[in-house]
Amino acid sequence: MSSAEQWELSSPPFDSISAVRFSPTNPDQLLVSSWDTTVRFYDVVKNEQKCKFDHRAAVLSCCFAEETKGYSGGLDTSVRQLQLDTEKSTVLGQHDNAVSGLVWSKNTNALITGSWDRTIRFWDPRAAKSTQVHDQPERIYFMDITDNNLVVAMASRLFYIFDIRNMGSPGQQRESSLKFMTRALACMADGQGYAAASVEGRISVEYFDPSPEVQEKKYAFKCHRQTINDVDHVWPVNSLAFHPVYNTFASAGSDGTVSIWDHKLKKRMRQYQKYHSAVPSIAFNSTGSYLAVGVSYNWDEGEEGGRNAERPSVFIRKVGDEVKPKGWSKS
Repeated sequence: MSSAEQWELSSPPFDSISAVRFSPTNPDQLLVSSWDTTVRFYDVVKNEQKCKFDHRAAVLSCCFAEETKGYSGGLDTSVRQLQLDTEKSTVLGQHDNAVSGLVWSKNTNALITGSWDRTIRFWDPRAAKSTQVHDQPERIYFMDITDNNLVVAMASRLFYIFDIRNMGSPGQQRESSLKFMTRALACMADGQGYAAASVEGRISVEYFDPSPEVQEKKYAFKCHRQTINDVDHVWPVNSLAFHPVYNTFASAGSDGTVSIWDHKLKKRMRQYQKYHSAVPSIAFNSTGSYLAVGVSYNWDEGEEGGRNAERPSVFIRKVGDEVKPKGWSKS
């Protein structure tokens, strides 16, 4: 499935993909973490794997700090700093359980990690140690950050919204408006709110401003569903990503599809051609010109489905006007 509009990266992971993440400064650089215990660093335009880093167990999350530095964590409980120019990795420290989420705060130059050990930790990479530990009431599944707002999705459908300058207590505590387990989280590019998704094919659109008039705008909708022979099939929504320019967003599901949504008009703008397996992770690059699509079997159908699964793939899709809202202007 390679063409001028989309190409497949060479040297993909050997096991399911957990995260694809573009550099915040270089639109051509991509990190891919995998259950095969690796983090791979690519130049997507040259279609070249530049280097690979190893963990001792499956890697669940990765992120960039800058062009030459990345971070990763997973089931081996370690938080690793990846020096992308020298191809060396160092262990910053440990959680007491799996590291499920990493985000880089450019406002404070700190790495923030979340874990199944029910803690959020802040790290100063220069000191190579954890500088803050904040206990939480539940296991942390996902985190995302916009400006100083840190959104934390936990077990029991619990959401905390922190101001990272004051981590003593969350600014807001919310219960998910979706009835089932949270599977994906992404903050809006304009910093106004976030979207979350669940295992039963629904997405909720939420806003930070607690005023009643703004909260009236929030809503949830069904997606990644299909009726086949009069039977309704519902797939988990695995990943969400907001476009950095237009603030529209993409959703990816276990049905192998990626859709583009205008959340203000509450409508789907585009659905791309179906991929060969589930889509566990997607990401727009910093300019919004490419969408990375990680495609791999993600065990929704257990071991039996895994026997016939294709090797994972990472596709890079050129993004055009299909992500641009009608009547969009910079003002």
